Amino acid sequence: MKRSTKVISIIIVFFLIIASVIIARTMIGNHFQKKFSKRPPPGIIVTEVIEKEFSEKIVTFGTAISNKTKSFRIKKDDLIEDLKLNNYVKKGDVIIKLKSGNIIAPFNGVVGYTGLTEDIFVSDSTFIITLDDNSIIYSDIKIPENYSSVIEKGLPVEVKVSSYKNKIFSGEVDFISSRINAETRSLLTRIKIDNTNLELMSGSLLEVDVKLNLRNSLSVPDTSVMMEGEKAFIYKVSKDNIANKINIKIGIRQEGSIEILSGLNIGDVIVAEGLKKVFPRSKIKPIKN
Repeated sequence: MKRSTKVISIIIVFFLIIASVIIARTMIGNHFQKKFSKRPPPGIIVTEVIEKEFSEKIVTFGTAISNKTKSFRIKKDDLIEDLKLNNYVKKGDVIIKLKSGNIIAPFNGVVGYTGLTEDIFVSDSTFIITLDDNSIIYSDIKIPENYSSVIEKGLPVEVKVSSYKNKIFSGEVDFISSRINAETRSLLTRIKIDNTNLELMSGSLLEVDVKLNLRNSLSVPDTSVMMEGEKAFIYKVSKDNIANKINIKIGIRQEGSIEILSGLNIGDVIVAEGLKKVFPRSKIKPIKN
């Protein structure tokens, strides 16, 4: 009995040693795995939900027309001296001196002329001077018939021209025709553009945006919205920097922004870029944009 008891004791001690070694190795392994596998949260660009003006737009084209214009036909033999024109004259200024009487500017404007050089008009004994008041530019545009119920005087317009690629000129709808053109199925509409600095020239091709249904709505960058089927989602960042995936309702997309109809409040912090690095309920390191 004593011998068997001794053997059993040795076996128990042996297994206890093995168990202790296994447990110790497991604990040490878990410790180092936790220590070295822990990664810092990724740096993610975030931004705040803001309020912005949104609107639908009718995009069309038109030609610039001067506010006022007047032409003067002049005989070459009526000139007192060689013609020297100022580019801009004020009302009452002498535009040109003639034997038959000076030409006085009836309004402020830009002076131009054609047919003066003999190499172009050899047999022409006259030339024409034009005076254009370009302080306000008008343009007649065609609005599709399906917008006839919403177009109205005073609606804001934005105008671009190829010579000023990065500039937008502001204007408004000034006049609306009383009938639809049966051939073009469009409504003739005149717009008015402020051109105080005389940057727009008469005859220029204008790219016109007529703005409809203006409203102030919540706005987020279009890079922050995820589409899954017909549903839209966004990552909203909590105070402890946890990214929560939430469902939102969106409106229109406009110039890199998306209109938010519901699901967010102004001032909420959201993930703006780097959506592939973010997972629901994951911790991030916010980088403010």
